[in-house]
Amino acid sequence: MSGFSRYVLKQLFVGMILVTAGLTCVIWLTQSLKFVEMIVNRGLTTGVFIYLTMLLLPNFLSIVLPIALFTVIVFTYSKLITDREMVVMRAAGLSQHALARPGLILTLLVVAFGYLINIYLLPQSYRMFRDLQWDIRNSYTHILLQEGAFNEASKDITVYVRERSSDGQLLGILVHDSRDEKKPYTLLAERGAMLEGEEGSRVVMYNGNRQEVDPVTHQFSILYFDRYIFEMESASESTGYRFRESRERTVYELFHLEEDPDLEPQNIGKFTVEGHKRLISPVSALGYALVGLAILISGTFSRRTQSRRIIVAAIIVIALQAAMLALENATAKNLSLVPALYVLGLLPVVGGYIFMLHTPKTRGRKHIEAIG
Repeated sequence: MSGFSRYVLKQLFVGMILVTAGLTCVIWLTQSLKFVEMIVNRGLTTGVFIYLTMLLLPNFLSIVLPIALFTVIVFTYSKLITDREMVVMRAAGLSQHALARPGLILTLLVVAFGYLINIYLLPQSYRMFRDLQWDIRNSYTHILLQEGAFNEASKDITVYVRERSSDGQLLGILVHDSRDEKKPYTLLAERGAMLEGEEGSRVVMYNGNRQEVDPVTHQFSILYFDRYIFEMESASESTGYRFRESRERTVYELFHLEEDPDLEPQNIGKFTVEGHKRLISPVSALGYALVGLAILISGTFSRRTQSRRIIVAAIIVIALQAAMLALENATAKNLSLVPALYVLGLLPVVGGYIFMLHTPKTRGRKHIEAIG
């Protein structure tokens, strides 16, 4: 690798890290706001909250990497042109391919990392995210029982706790259960604890009583107990079936949907497109990079800023993204359009590479102005 390639590649690599980190943080912050409800109502600790949102990182990176790569390549090469460094390198005899080599090296690394994310990291991390989210939303052990307040554990269960001890015990417990509308009852206990087991969530209470009023005779009855187990949810409710989304499935599963009997026919197109998208999106990063390289280094290097070329490159990339999104939606309804996805994904790669190799003809005054 030449000194020029190492010099430019270093700038590209540092810029790629900074831009990717910046864009990822922005998306992470906006998406993490959706989980504030879990912190307030479900009592998530900071560690669980961070772990939950970090599981979405591969999903964010699959979106951010192509955009960050295009941004870094356009910015870095534009700066090299403005600083006259590209002019010197071309005057020294470097070919178009040699000028673009640093960008191509970084692009191939990003493409390889993109396939690692799409094929392995994305389905694994998103499945873990959905499993944890399901557990938090359906497991009562995650509920934050606020002291001195009536907490709605569910639609039909209200829990009051006077105090929570440092070792997790609940002191001064009141539970009202109206799941059976004909026989609602109230539990009072001096102390207890919430437990999670294979059969579901439960509260073990000590030294209390169960109060019930017959809705027909209006007769009040009370039962005293030394130990009472209150089932918050049944085993069937706590271990209910959860349908796996397309992003949770591996590429193999997305291309063998006939093995899933629970998949509804109207979702086959959506899941099939997701499988092809996993294979195409890393190639899209290569296409966006080649578009930026082609537009910036295929023309003459003048003293003027490269704003016009940058705008043109950005418009082309935005148009490609919009076209791909529209085609994905159309393909989900008509799977015969699948080959068009690959054509659209490879079009900027082939076109950008051919156009990038075009060496501008500079003659006379324009050539002198470019070098000078």
